[in-house]
Amino acid sequence: MVEVIKRNGKKVAFDSNKIKIAIEKAMDSSNGIFVENQALTISNEIEEFAKSRDIDISIKEIEEQVYYKLIKYKNPATARAYESYRSVQAYKREQNTTDEEILGLLNQTNTDVMDENSNKNPIIASTQRDLIAGEVSKDIAKRKMLPADLVEAHDSGAIHIHDLDYIIQPIFNCCLVNMKDMLDRGTVVNGKMIETPKSFQVACNVMTQIIAQIASNQYGGQSIDISCLGKYLRKSYEKNLNLSIDTLGDVELAEKMAHRLTKKDLESGIQTIQYQINTLMTSNGQAPFVTLFMHIKDNDPYEEEVAQIVEEILKQRIQGIKNDAGVYVTPAFPKLIYVLDENNVHKDSKYYYLTSLSIRCTAKRMYPDYISAKRMAKNYEGNVFSPMGCRAFLPPWKNEKGKYQFDGRFNMGACSINLPQIGILAHGNEDKFFEILEKRLDLVKRVGLIRYEHLTHVTSDSSPIHWQHGAIARLGKHESIAPLLKDGYSTVSLGYIGIYEATKLIKGVTHTDPKGYEFAMKIMDYLNEAVKKWTDEYGIKFTLYATPAESLTNRFCSIDKNRFGIIEDVTDKGYYTNSFHVDVREEISAFEKFTFESKFQDKSTGGCISYVEIPNMNQNLEALETIVKYIYDNIPYAEFNTKSDYCAECGFDGEIKLNESGDWECPQCGNSDRSTLTVVRRTCGYLGENFWNEGRTKEINSRVLHI
Repeated sequence: MVEVIKRNGKKVAFDSNKIKIAIEKAMDSSNGIFVENQALTISNEIEEFAKSRDIDISIKEIEEQVYYKLIKYKNPATARAYESYRSVQAYKREQNTTDEEILGLLNQTNTDVMDENSNKNPIIASTQRDLIAGEVSKDIAKRKMLPADLVEAHDSGAIHIHDLDYIIQPIFNCCLVNMKDMLDRGTVVNGKMIETPKSFQVACNVMTQIIAQIASNQYGGQSIDISCLGKYLRKSYEKNLNLSIDTLGDVELAEKMAHRLTKKDLESGIQTIQYQINTLMTSNGQAPFVTLFMHIKDNDPYEEEVAQIVEEILKQRIQGIKNDAGVYVTPAFPKLIYVLDENNVHKDSKYYYLTSLSIRCTAKRMYPDYISAKRMAKNYEGNVFSPMGCRAFLPPWKNEKGKYQFDGRFNMGACSINLPQIGILAHGNEDKFFEILEKRLDLVKRVGLIRYEHLTHVTSDSSPIHWQHGAIARLGKHESIAPLLKDGYSTVSLGYIGIYEATKLIKGVTHTDPKGYEFAMKIMDYLNEAVKKWTDEYGIKFTLYATPAESLTNRFCSIDKNRFGIIEDVTDKGYYTNSFHVDVREEISAFEKFTFESKFQDKSTGGCISYVEIPNMNQNLEALETIVKYIYDNIPYAEFNTKSDYCAECGFDGEIKLNESGDWECPQCGNSDRSTLTVVRRTCGYLGENFWNEGRTKEINSRVLHI
């Protein structure tokens, strides 16, 4: 019996009818010509040919026989159609380098990518579209843009090239939006001129439109100093006062009416910002990752108005936003940052009432986070400003007038180094550790230079909202953005993860131990020396960034566990510890943790944040106030993590925990359906509400309280 060798090597019985059907399909195609009985004749001849051989026949040989016999029987059109059909089938059979990842997104099995960002819902079509595009972009970047040794270093977990899914595009990471310039001078959105707003509500609406445009044309966070709105709240008051005087004729009554009308304008404007940000869907399938920076400066001509805006933001955040069940819950965005300063930290301070309100807001909604003007100014030449997103800070930079400028600046991208893997390879040898670290740092530097070089070819036309209409600059059309990449105006970040694990591997103790602390500080100094050297050599500002590591905490650990096996207190946990943070399992007080981590913040000026885990503090605001005041004196940037969960099945409002199977489960009704659970946790500087990867989930579950 004649057998056919299939493409996968398996053998099946010869079936001439299948050949006949394939030929007839080619004849019936748009380019074929049907000839009566020709398909049957050819299939019979091929069968005879196969039987005449002493060996089995392959699929490829059969296909060649079909083609040449169609030519022989003077049917070249069908021969070409058959050949085209073969080519299409061959193409469909080929395993594209991204097939597995993309099909995994569609059938919801690619959990690594699906759980990469806890604020993206991977089930939603728009998010899937972005994730699928990202997988294709990663593939192109690895094959066409990056040298093989850098790809190997990334894939082996030696380094992590952040946002690899966007690296081939002419876009950058995160920025401080120059919103004041955009509102005061006007801007353009989607080719339409938007002039300076005449009222507070219009200013708030314009701001949200700008935020959405910016989010769709970059891949990181954006931060906005809300003091830019003070001018427009005053405009609303003046407009309301004139209207009230014209209507009432009595100045005293008109002033009272104007204040009431302006208060309504204030409430509506802030509600617009809060609801728009949480209901907008950007091109990357999520709400805009935006931070509102709340700092009342004593020399601000609109100081009183800014204070009113801060108060209203806090009041509305305390209330929360209704979910689809109509219940008020904690929104992840916008992230709120409240600056602690001399004008608000003492009981007799002018704006102490706002600090009290912010503490109540933190107890209820986790935000705002806190920046100490007193401590931050020491690290940034006396300046106090917002991070770009959750934690990336810019270095001080002066414009041509000799004035410090932060708004309108940005970060080109980040690459992080896997410190625990170096510790594993060094086998407890400190000298070997730094020898390997030096080689790994060269890889990170090269990634930064590639990002820089790629962006030097970008013109302002790539994102008019950023480069032409004020978010970052007001360049002309077709103008290169290259000058904005040099001399410290923008930055490239060297990130790091796992100081805790690296210290355990080399010194056998944690970095909170004096011996471990000395080694950890040596690492920090070594990293800082590297970025200084690169900056001096290339004229590009490299900064040291304490990596947030939302998914990276899992990725690095998983790679190392597969390669090196289970290592106690390192790979066995299922996660690596964020940057310089104290091990989440370590029993340490909030005060001790902040004091200890502040020393690392002073050496991570390109980005850092610290948090403490607290219980529900709604009934113990005085204790929370004590910690907030401690932040002012002891650490530049800090935040709190508590529980703010809700079960839509039974209405439970409290802490939802992981069950023995590792699933989130309502303690009241046992519901474990993610679609009806709201679980909000601090992940890496901001709040996450769409659940997390396996490693991050284990890390969250391991956290101990610090108070």
